Amino acid sequence: MNIIQLTPGAGAMFCGNCFRDNALVAALRKMGHSVTMVPLYLPLTLDEEDQSAQFPIFFGGINVYLEQQSKFFNKTPGWIHSALASRPLLSWAAGKAAKTRAQDVGEITLSMLRGEEGKQVRELDELLGWLVRTQPKTDIVCLSNALLLGLGRRLKSELRAPLVCTLQGEDSFLDALPAEHRTACSQVLAERARDVDAFIAPSQYFAKVMSERLRLGANRVHIIHNGIDLTGFDRPSSLKENSNPHPEPVLGFFARMCREKGLDTLVESFILLKKGDGVKNLKLRVGGSCGPSDRILVESLQERLKRENLLKDVEFHPNLDRAEKLRFLRGLTVFSVPALYGEAYGLYLIEAMASGVPVVQPDTAAFPEIVQATGGGILCPPGDPGKLADAIESLLLNPAKAKALGQAGARSVFERFNADSMARECLKVFEAVSPRAEKAPAH
Repeated sequence: MNIIQLTPGAGAMFCGNCFRDNALVAALRKMGHSVTMVPLYLPLTLDEEDQSAQFPIFFGGINVYLEQQSKFFNKTPGWIHSALASRPLLSWAAGKAAKTRAQDVGEITLSMLRGEEGKQVRELDELLGWLVRTQPKTDIVCLSNALLLGLGRRLKSELRAPLVCTLQGEDSFLDALPAEHRTACSQVLAERARDVDAFIAPSQYFAKVMSERLRLGANRVHIIHNGIDLTGFDRPSSLKENSNPHPEPVLGFFARMCREKGLDTLVESFILLKKGDGVKNLKLRVGGSCGPSDRILVESLQERLKRENLLKDVEFHPNLDRAEKLRFLRGLTVFSVPALYGEAYGLYLIEAMASGVPVVQPDTAAFPEIVQATGGGILCPPGDPGKLADAIESLLLNPAKAKALGQAGARSVFERFNADSMARECLKVFEAVSPRAEKAPAH
């Protein structure tokens, strides 16, 4: 099949959606399909080979912003427009900026959702022109998330290809928009959703959330769990009986270092555990993406730990590369990311499980579904550092149970929650909506 994958980049920030899309594209290419992965807004930041690196960035973030501010910018010469969309400039700009906040970009979000009726129509014209000139006949156009639905109508019409949209955490962004923009965006999204031939959600939980928001019938949403690239992970059969190279138990967190992911909740649970009698030798390691807007929280937590005389027992490892991330995960005893919002999935759980580490998660959002499907962890009541500390301690004091959960999770990831499995399931959806698609060979 000839597939167009459109994925927004996050610039200097690691992004779970980017990892998911990148792993999917790599797996589809490995299976013999032609996939053009087009980056939007900013370059992708990944710890694995970037499948979009050979393609230009469209809807460059600087141009999109300037077009929103002034209608006269659409008349700028092409060379200026192209220069502002160059990878080096966009990478530099992304490194200087904090994470985009939904409350600051309501007007741009609404304009983008309006597509050919929005202020960024020049960007849409350029994308379509490039696709028509340079790409073979398209079988499927796949949008990374529903916030790109404004592009769908013209892409589907002019490329004469079915439109598939994956759903990946749009609700939290939409809910953070100012009220007037939130209402308008919701209305436009529901209307633009009619252009889509199939939606793919990463969990039953999130399928229900977005079906209600977009007013979708049940038969329009397919559930396909996200998977990861397993390169570098040890197979379950080769996991050591105790993969933690340190004598002390280690509690781990690996996600964006922010309040939304529950980092402050985990730190409070760690403090409670250290004050108790059960695991006084416990260490805490915090890894993951940390941008300029996240450093304020990290510094405040370091001060909190310092006041408790516990900072010496805690390590922060921001923005690790892939090899460093794998070493980080292998060195953990228990893993937890107690996210506060309705997490659509949580690739970080799959990465921890692939490393043979049991997880402890709040009994909310997609977490119960993932824990039940993998057998790789336990659940606890959400939003309560004490309950979280109790659940973590129950595994630390029961190594046999922790080991069994870790091994079960690793087996599940290698069998079902990997990029190849995800790609095979996505192909079934693509083939079902594409009249030109050749049926994929059995794998």
